[in-house]
Amino acid sequence: MSDNSENEIGNQSPGILRENSQSLDSYLNKNELSELRSLLLGVEPTQLQKLYERLENPQIEPEDISRLLPEAVILRSKQDKLLSEAIVSTLEEAIQASVKQDHNVLSQAFFPIIGPAARKAISASLDEMIQGLNQTLEHSLSPQSLKWRLEARRTGKSFVEIVLLRTLVYRVEQVFLIHKKTGLLLQHLVAAKVGTQDPVLISAMLTAIQDFVQDSFRVQKDDVLQSLQFGELTIWIEEGPQALLASLIRGKPPQELRLVFQDAIEKIHLKLSQEINDFEGETQPFEASKTYLEACLAAKYKNPHKKNYTYAWAFLGATAIASSIWGFFAIREQFRWYAYIEKLNSQPGIVVINTKQITGKHFIFGMRDPLAVDPNTLIQQTNLDPKKIISQWKPYLSLEPQFTTKRVEELLQPPKTVSLHVDNSGTLQVTGFAPRRWILEARKLWHFIPGIIQFQEKNFVEIELKQLELYKKQIEQEKLFFFEGSTELIPSETDKLNNLVLVLQKLLNIVNYLGKDVDIQIIGHTNPTGTEQKNMLLSQSRANKILSYLNSQRINTSKFRAIGVSSSLSLSLTAEAQKVDRRVSFKVLVTNKLN
Repeated sequence: MSDNSENEIGNQSPGILRENSQSLDSYLNKNELSELRSLLLGVEPTQLQKLYERLENPQIEPEDISRLLPEAVILRSKQDKLLSEAIVSTLEEAIQASVKQDHNVLSQAFFPIIGPAARKAISASLDEMIQGLNQTLEHSLSPQSLKWRLEARRTGKSFVEIVLLRTLVYRVEQVFLIHKKTGLLLQHLVAAKVGTQDPVLISAMLTAIQDFVQDSFRVQKDDVLQSLQFGELTIWIEEGPQALLASLIRGKPPQELRLVFQDAIEKIHLKLSQEINDFEGETQPFEASKTYLEACLAAKYKNPHKKNYTYAWAFLGATAIASSIWGFFAIREQFRWYAYIEKLNSQPGIVVINTKQITGKHFIFGMRDPLAVDPNTLIQQTNLDPKKIISQWKPYLSLEPQFTTKRVEELLQPPKTVSLHVDNSGTLQVTGFAPRRWILEARKLWHFIPGIIQFQEKNFVEIELKQLELYKKQIEQEKLFFFEGSTELIPSETDKLNNLVLVLQKLLNIVNYLGKDVDIQIIGHTNPTGTEQKNMLLSQSRANKILSYLNSQRINTSKFRAIGVSSSLSLSLTAEAQKVDRRVSFKVLVTNKLN
């Protein structure tokens, strides 16, 4: 059988082959049929068996479609656009479903592509802007612009590029790679010779600021803070799907620098996307990001022309040094002068009205209370030359409380038992205790003290009244005891009686000094034994005996009264209490005299 015959048989449809095999089965046995099929189709028996099984199965297998689908799509696309229009709606629904499920999947997939495309568009816009700016600056006629034009012609760069090169000076001092989800620091680099604080603390601060802005100003949750400005320091933040790149820049960075940061964050995501996504606190895997972060540590400085001006620089240097020395001493002298004036103004009782500086000397005009501090003592504290300071102080009386208190003390001369205080309202408060004579003088003299408008005695007691109360208490606590049924004192009571005479004399003297009346009662007592009549006579006799004794001691007894109360004031009926009841007690009543 020829090759063409075999090809024709092989190309026949499965239905014809099936009919032929059925007719042959009726004439040949099974083994002979297998051998014939092998010869006709040119395949091994095992492969022939598989082919036969496929011919017997009318269903289309997925493997057949997978081999034919790519070629079918290509052929159909060449014929017309029906296939493309049919797939569009399906793709749109698939993308929408993916975004609803997790929008980070598509953003991470497109991030490395969108960045370069956007930068190309921005670069084209910048070129157009630079051309327009170049035309505008061409009209400038300043000497500096002429110098820059010459440099632009010599270097082949545009005029605007030279302007930017000479005016924009910046340095990227630190870069921080921060995990976007947790806010933790992944990597940190610092430029040479740059001091730094705790990078973890700075990273936390940036994250806190971003969270504060998002929570306080109703911004979108996915929006990221892009820049912060603190004087000459600028913080730029570039966002990636999983991490942030923050850069601390000193000076005025150009916008082109952002392209460097964007390129770095894109490359870091491209290489370390899986490590960032699996980050659980271990920063060792992010050592590989240092290469990209180092590219962000850019710097640009002015490049002055090197010219040999040795003598000029030496002269200028000497002049600058001399000026600096003179300026240093002048500024130091001025600071000391200001410190002295400030110290004077802070002193109570000193008022600086005017100051002048003439031919290296300082003049001060003001007023000073005689009790205020001496201004010359303050000059020594500020290290100023006293010979260069000329002061003219006019005396005046300051009404500040501390000075008023000093004047009160000098005029009244209070005893140590008196405390004086002057408040801001001009009230003189007197506390403690003092002799009556001093109190009467103080009540008269306070009217003549400048600044005192009210005299207030607060918890203030006369010494005589205090002593009067003390003597009164001592006399009333004294008790003289007698023998049973007798007017004779117990021998141990004699000393008590002598001390009582001294106290009574002092009491009478104070009462006379204060101009008061006094009534001293000598009260006789007995115990309950015996009749009431006898007890009354006995108690009266005991009181009369003490009165007679006091009269014999040259005490004016016109203010004394002897009273017998028998046993009416008995303490108790016990034997011990009856001994106590055989006594004489005293009662002192002090009253003001009636006019």
